Amino acid sequence: MGFFNRLKESLAKTRQSFVEKIDNLVHRRRAIDEELYEELEELLVQADVGVNTAADLVERVRRTVRERRVEEAGELKNILKEHIMEMLEGDSAPVNFSSVPPTVIMVVGVNGVGKTTTIGKLAYYYKSQGKKVLLGAADTFRAAAIDQLEIWAGRAGVELIKHREGADPAAVAFDSLQAAKARRADLLIIDTAGRLHTKSNLMEELKKVGRVLDRAMPGAPHEVLLVLDATTGQNAINQTRLFGEAVGVTGIALTKLDGSAKGGVVIAIKQSLDIPVKMIGIGEGIDDLRPFNAREFVDALFV
Repeated sequence: MGFFNRLKESLAKTRQSFVEKIDNLVHRRRAIDEELYEELEELLVQADVGVNTAADLVERVRRTVRERRVEEAGELKNILKEHIMEMLEGDSAPVNFSSVPPTVIMVVGVNGVGKTTTIGKLAYYYKSQGKKVLLGAADTFRAAAIDQLEIWAGRAGVELIKHREGADPAAVAFDSLQAAKARRADLLIIDTAGRLHTKSNLMEELKKVGRVLDRAMPGAPHEVLLVLDATTGQNAINQTRLFGEAVGVTGIALTKLDGSAKGGVVIAIKQSLDIPVKMIGIGEGIDDLRPFNAREFVDALFV
């Protein structure tokens, strides 16, 4: 099965809770009136698009209906699709590779979002693209985190740099970068401890890792990728905002889209915080993490 069909399948729950309800709404009501707009906004909020983004989208739809003199409610679905595409179109931004290797990606996120799994899949994806990839195990806090990353490194067929459990994460990051330079790696992906975004001391530790990387290679990390679980819906916005303030998140890896009815959060993240979704996870397979493509995403959602 091709990736687009797998994406379509992974968005089935979001489609049921969002697009199919919009279908029902526009077929149930022939006239375009204020009540219809209110119901449409309510459906968007329920799909975790977010209150402000839902209001903005409905206003855009309303304006287009006026400009085009649309009278049939059935035409609203395509107009909505058009505006969602507009909002997300600039989001098809893959990981930015540095002109001087290695490119360094620091991966952050709270516990339980699938961070280590995402790193393994990310390593596999770029290795299959012909890149030489190295992993750095800077999550020295959680028991078995290093072992788990080692298993994923083996699956992806890439090397892992590690210290003992409880070692200084910044020291691991530094050694990983030196190894990546010495081994002429194209890409270094650094795991960090999953942490509550509300714990300021843990956030300070993340900042320290970032400072050490920048001193060892000015401009590193080139990407700070925040792993979010799609099933958390609007809570993902809070996590993005707080991690962004602490370590300057440059992109999102959105996991577990296949288990969520809250895929609308992709639109909310882009509109509220203007941080691109760079990778999406649509299943448990090692090849189920891919770069986010806005057009594919919207087409699969509105199929």
